[in-house]
Amino acid sequence: MDHCPKGGGILKPHSAKGKQCAFDSFCKKVLRNEARNFYKEVKRKRDREKTFSELSAQEMNQLCTTDDYFVAEQIFNVLGHDIIVTDECIAKALQSLTERKRNIILLSYFLEMTDREIGERLNLVRPTVYYQRKATLQELKNLLQRGQAND
Repeated sequence: MDHCPKGGGILKPHSAKGKQCAFDSFCKKVLRNEARNFYKEVKRKRDREKTFSELSAQEMNQLCTTDDYFVAEQIFNVLGHDIIVTDECIAKALQSLTERKRNIILLSYFLEMTDREIGERLNLVRPTVYYQRKATLQELKNLLQRGQAND
């Protein structure tokens, strides 16, 4: 009997042949379990992962980034804060405003200050800041719409 009987058979566990059969059985179990784990892992990845070709355009856009090395920047200094505007149309529209109006817009939307905080910094009352901000936004909207119509 050259091969190991299944389940140990009649071999004595302390004999050399019995140890060899036990070791052989152990190795087969380990390999079988490793193969099973490998296939489970492959299936789990296949179920959870997508190939690039399966991604929608929106999902692909979330995975990419662009480097803007040569973008024209306009820097506005407001109360010691440098505010960088990279959109050329918005920068031109902001330049066409009076300094006070531009400061109110930049402080409100770029530095996220409240009307009260802006009023304290510019020595204005809160309702004046509110009115100026709303009127200036409408002015910016008109400027930008005219700019798009000219392009």
